[in-house]
Amino acid sequence: MLTLVEKILFIIAVIASLYFTWLGVKRIIKIIGRGQGKPDWSLAWKRLWKVALKVGSFSTLFRFRLGPSLLHGLIGWGFLYFLLVNLAELLQAFIPGYRFLEGTGLLGDLYRLLADISTAAVLVGIVGMEIRRFVFKPAVLSTRETTLLDPRARMGIKRDSAIVAAFIFIHISARLLSESVFLAGAGPDAWQPFASTVAGLWSGMSEGTRTVLEHLGFWLSLGSIVAFLPYFPYTKHLHLFFAPINFALKPERKSIGELGYVNFDDESIEQFGATNLEHLGWEQIMDSYACIMCMRCQEVCPAYNTGKVLSPAALEINKRYYLNHAEGTDFAGGASSKPLTEWAISEEAVFACTSCGACVDICPVGNEPMRDILDIRRSLVLMENNFPKQWENAFKGMERNMNPWNVSQADRMKWAEGLDVPTVETNPDFELLWWVGCAPATDARAQKTAQAFAKILNAAGVNYAVLGQNEQCTGDSARRAGNEYLFFELASANVEMLNEVAPKRIVTTCPHCLHTIKNEYPAFGGNYEIVHHTQLINELVGAGKIQLSVSSDQYSVTFHDPCYLGRHNQVFDAPRQDLKAAGLVTVEMPRHADKSFCCGAGGAQMWKEEEHGTANVNLTRFKEAKATGAETLAVGCPFCMTMLNDASKADGGTMAVKDVAEIVAERMK
Repeated sequence: MLTLVEKILFIIAVIASLYFTWLGVKRIIKIIGRGQGKPDWSLAWKRLWKVALKVGSFSTLFRFRLGPSLLHGLIGWGFLYFLLVNLAELLQAFIPGYRFLEGTGLLGDLYRLLADISTAAVLVGIVGMEIRRFVFKPAVLSTRETTLLDPRARMGIKRDSAIVAAFIFIHISARLLSESVFLAGAGPDAWQPFASTVAGLWSGMSEGTRTVLEHLGFWLSLGSIVAFLPYFPYTKHLHLFFAPINFALKPERKSIGELGYVNFDDESIEQFGATNLEHLGWEQIMDSYACIMCMRCQEVCPAYNTGKVLSPAALEINKRYYLNHAEGTDFAGGASSKPLTEWAISEEAVFACTSCGACVDICPVGNEPMRDILDIRRSLVLMENNFPKQWENAFKGMERNMNPWNVSQADRMKWAEGLDVPTVETNPDFELLWWVGCAPATDARAQKTAQAFAKILNAAGVNYAVLGQNEQCTGDSARRAGNEYLFFELASANVEMLNEVAPKRIVTTCPHCLHTIKNEYPAFGGNYEIVHHTQLINELVGAGKIQLSVSSDQYSVTFHDPCYLGRHNQVFDAPRQDLKAAGLVTVEMPRHADKSFCCGAGGAQMWKEEEHGTANVNLTRFKEAKATGAETLAVGCPFCMTMLNDASKADGGTMAVKDVAEIVAERMK
């Protein structure tokens, strides 16, 4: 128990600590408030149990880096329980003769056991994490010198980690000291094996010495919290609070790749995209405070993996360090003093993003760096007319001929010559609308996919139709490139046309078309049931409408998950089931399903050369596919087909690249 003087000093220290902590918190609230939009607080209630489960289980951590995740879990679970332990220690220090839950039997025993286990768990976790960071120094925890990173961050991250680790170690060790000294006088406790073992160190001490050590333990344990709190709002460990807030309040999206609607008919809008900090959404600013700086997003980024200057982690870290030192208009309001491309992310990095969504998917705290990058692209393209010259041809093609290949609309149905492919005019009573897509309609290699799928639909007796020359680009490439105005024009026209046709169901041979129609057209008033062609093939096989000949030629195949089919729209099983039904042996690449590595074409990269790096994304992915030993690389996307087929040619054509539809069509009876 504390003396009266100690109690007074502690209360004064707590009041001072809370005051300075509040100044830091108030500053953060003001900065987040500079962002666009407002939180929808009703989401927090709807997500309450999901958030509690995520936070309590740390499930988002365990999708990657099992060892470090386990160490982090030991610290996290221990600290969650220590919320109760610290309250108990405070009560015991202020109430004479009080021991928390004493005399409650098994309840008190379990409390002490869990406190003992938590103490050991946190100590093991924090020592393990610091050995990893400061002794083993894994490369995944740092960023290349070529990447734009705030100079203060390169040492600041290590400094903050050391300070926080020291705080945690002192806090937990001091609690162990206090409890073990108490047990040295009261006798060992079978429900506290760890503390009882340590108590043996103090068994020969006098009662007066033990009393001093108990008081020292209290001041180091709870006093360290009081001392640390004002520094807390400036450390990366603020994620302890902002990660749950992120999970609870992040705006609802139909997909991780769904971008915000911009109404170009509203003439009052003067800013398109994000030029400055205040043009980002409030949740995008909050991401910087939720960031753990674990570099997981960087580790899965295809651009960073191939030596380019883009690092989604550096973007969030730069935002955090900039905000920690923000002053003047950057903090108080008004226009920021510097555009985002000067301090947050370079223009080269902005145009290197493939919009694959890997950074968003893997983030354990729900951050969305890809969204920042695409918003900055919008600003560069629409506000400054600043974009890679090679995109000009694709933009002109979409403007003039409604497709980025710039093929005349009059030639839109040439791929179907010699096949019985009905249009909505020749078959107005269709049950299924096939949205062919620009690539399968105009690209020579992708046309083979369309032809194979037409054969499958005809063999299955599906009552379908295509739009023919009325079909135009969905605008995916325009939107990912940052040309939001062009996307708005294409999307508005397509939704008007589709609503007039009123399809009961849509199937598409392109994941980018699937994503756009399914997730982004609803903002334009277009709500449709749409599936990918691999999903429909799976349905047709399951219904017995097409029969596949499973011959003795059971060659092996590895399936490359397209980013916009898998990660963005969660379609993983259908293509694999199609290949299995065709009698093929599927071999998985190390990075597959939701962890699939990009082909390099997304984010409008299809229409430009890659930014400078040490390797090409498509060649990197192809090497991974070839290393499986499979004879064929199966794809479900025309963009992936182009990129991986090019990689195969560069490798001497040693591995066949085919769409799932082509493989199934070959195996039809």
